[in-house]
Amino acid sequence: MKQDFCLGLSEEGFHHIAYTEWGTPNPTLTPILCLHGMTRNGRDFDKLAEYMSYLGRHVFCPDIVGRGESSWLKNPLHYSFEQYMADMNAMIARIGAKQVDWIGTSLGGLIGMFLAAMPDTPIRRLVLNDVGAQIPSKGIMRLTQYAGKDPYFNSMEEAKNYYKKVMYDIGELSDADWQRITESSVRQDTSGRFVSKTDHGIMMSHAKSKVAWQALMHPLKALEGSLFDMDWWRIWRKITCPVLIIHGEKSDILTPSIIQKMRVIHPVTEVVTIPNVGHAPALISDEQHEMIHNWLGSS
Repeated sequence: MKQDFCLGLSEEGFHHIAYTEWGTPNPTLTPILCLHGMTRNGRDFDKLAEYMSYLGRHVFCPDIVGRGESSWLKNPLHYSFEQYMADMNAMIARIGAKQVDWIGTSLGGLIGMFLAAMPDTPIRRLVLNDVGAQIPSKGIMRLTQYAGKDPYFNSMEEAKNYYKKVMYDIGELSDADWQRITESSVRQDTSGRFVSKTDHGIMMSHAKSKVAWQALMHPLKALEGSLFDMDWWRIWRKITCPVLIIHGEKSDILTPSIIQKMRVIHPVTEVVTIPNVGHAPALISDEQHEMIHNWLGSS
């Protein structure tokens, strides 16, 4: 594994898009891009990336701008879906491949959906980790209770206990796994306290995003009783590549009814449900790694 960065461009100028790279180029296997959730970072995929690279895959795990080791933007209104999509286009250009396989958790899955729906998309296969074409308002409200509001911590142990609390439903993790997640989530400031690697300003991103406003203001949503849901069905109808949905059984972000409708619209969609897990499965077990590897195939 090695760490590097490429350059993204916003109204503020250039910024760093940090990423971890696993494995080496393999002309016979499509490279993989793994993108994390709203307040997380690319190191969440360490175990999956290590597994895939051992089997010959070239894997890239970027930090979305405002997270991890990537730059923070000065104006929080610049955190938008359009910015994230442009940055991931720069990341794909850095990979240098004509096609990529995309594994996206939550926000990372949405960004993958948007890019997969575009003409001449480079996304060959799309894995959506507990996110879909509609996000219930109940799940949105739960996420906003803590997203972008991480406190300061006096010790690494205090930080670990916090992440155990707010990420309780991602699955059965060992203490070593929680320690790894914590170490990649915080940095120590000049006062000796530990602070989050996530810019609190990311929660203002939808204020400027045309993509987000279209999802909120769709005229048919009132008829469906989902006025305050995030609605991405118009995007979903444009996707043609094969899709694997990984569903946390107890998720309040991706429900069975949403999955059923997604499969009717896009039949080339497979679903795997992870039992006793909410939003979003951590994807750290060998069984889950093998399942994803087998679905992506040997090309």
